[in-house]
Amino acid sequence: MSAGREVMTVDVFPALIERVLVHEGGYVNDPRDPGGETRWGISQRNHPMLNVKTMTRDEAVATYRRLYWRPLHGDAMHKAVAFVLVDAAVNHGLRRAVAWLQKIVGTPEDGTVGVRTLAAVQAADPVAVVLAFHARRLAFYTDLDTFSSFGRGWTRRMAQNLRYAAEDLA
Repeated sequence: MSAGREVMTVDVFPALIERVLVHEGGYVNDPRDPGGETRWGISQRNHPMLNVKTMTRDEAVATYRRLYWRPLHGDAMHKAVAFVLVDAAVNHGLRRAVAWLQKIVGTPEDGTVGVRTLAAVQAADPVAVVLAFHARRLAFYTDLDTFSSFGRGWTRRMAQNLRYAAEDLA
């Protein structure tokens, strides 16, 4: 495997989830947001078994590792790809984020990271994957009816994520 495609040998999840939490913040229940009630980016609607109103930051981090990072197999990917994938999964849903990744790397779009998807991600140029993924997310955001309300924040999120990508891919 080339140096540009190296898989992580240390647990980078704590550092990457800190980046996500910068975007997600604390408790929000904006009536304009179809995501509804959230805390640390975890929505009550999508996680009815959790009490997001009282969720601690540590509980959110543990939830992200269990419900997002592990199913994404983030530890088996280049750091830059793992970050764009987990950030998108948190913001857009796990299956949608994985389907976007699968389209980019040319595997069937079933929304689950399996052996074929993982092999294709590991063989792909991480720079190309990260750039295509950001383009896909920006296009998705601009198609949402709520872009006029939240687009400025989403655009800032993507700008910061591109800065992270520049660091991760250097």
